[in-house]
Amino acid sequence: MSDKFLYSLLRPALFSMDAERAHHFTLNNLKRLSKAGLLRAIVQPPKPDPRTVMGVLFKNPVGLAAGLDKDGAYIDALADLGFGSIEVGTVTPRAQPGNPLPRMFRLPAAHGIINRMGFNNGGVDAFVANVQASRFYQSKAGVLGLNIGKNADTPIERAADDYLHCLQKVYPYASYVTVNISSPNTKNLRQLQGGSELDGLLAQLKDAQQRLADQHKRYVPIALKIAPDMDGDQVKNIADALVRHCIDGVIATNTTLSRTAVQGMLHGAEAGGLSGAPVFELSNQVIRLLKAELGDALPIIGVGGIMRGVDAQAKIAAGAQLVQLYSGLIYAGPALVRDSADALRGA
Repeated sequence: MSDKFLYSLLRPALFSMDAERAHHFTLNNLKRLSKAGLLRAIVQPPKPDPRTVMGVLFKNPVGLAAGLDKDGAYIDALADLGFGSIEVGTVTPRAQPGNPLPRMFRLPAAHGIINRMGFNNGGVDAFVANVQASRFYQSKAGVLGLNIGKNADTPIERAADDYLHCLQKVYPYASYVTVNISSPNTKNLRQLQGGSELDGLLAQLKDAQQRLADQHKRYVPIALKIAPDMDGDQVKNIADALVRHCIDGVIATNTTLSRTAVQGMLHGAEAGGLSGAPVFELSNQVIRLLKAELGDALPIIGVGGIMRGVDAQAKIAAGAQLVQLYSGLIYAGPALVRDSADALRGA
């Protein structure tokens, strides 16, 4: 029985639950299946298709985007789904509960999801402990991206302190580190994408990266995750800053604040970031703009609205070197990993 068919049977039951409850139910059961050795028997992984990006060897170009596993508690189960990389987080220095419930909403007619989670997580020390405990990390089985952010109650003028604290904590365990300055669910966070704030943050991160590389005798790349809600000038400014500070990669994009694609739908006016199919073209446009500015100066990882293999192809055509999935998994199930990897074979 195929994983695609199994998910088609399970999805109605999952969609009958509250979205966040279904999220935890699914992850907990994937973990149980993985521990029992059953998940690999159910899921057909993609064939190897290695790519070297940011100096890191990815076994295939389809990764898991951050947000699905904020605490790094399900790394082994998620690795069994066949991803070429696993990115976990966003993690903050101190534990925080995130925003009040309910805070996640499906929009099935649009194949979209709105969330306003607010970086709910158990803090960076618990996060690192989870990473260290995973078989995936211990066996160096693949690429592990660790995504860092700031606490909600940290003033924006002190945001760099939070990022630097998290960078120091996660650096020894990461294949690469993602700096998330683009979530719409932490007040003023996106302010860090502009002008002097971005320059100041990137300069401090780059300095810390060099010190940590010397300390650990190992260079860990840093990628910046940006929003889709930017015009050409804003993208150009970010691209210039990335090159100027020698950042290793850029992840485009996070969720959108736009509601154009979901106007009038149930939950369409909920506050938070909109992901899934409605962000597909917005993220592609940012990727195209980045590619035009960056050329081959640094790689782009494309995220946002991949629901089928052809959508992954469109991200590569726009200028990305790798892709990541999240919301598409909710609608298409784990077979989307294989479908996307198959579509990108040889691309």
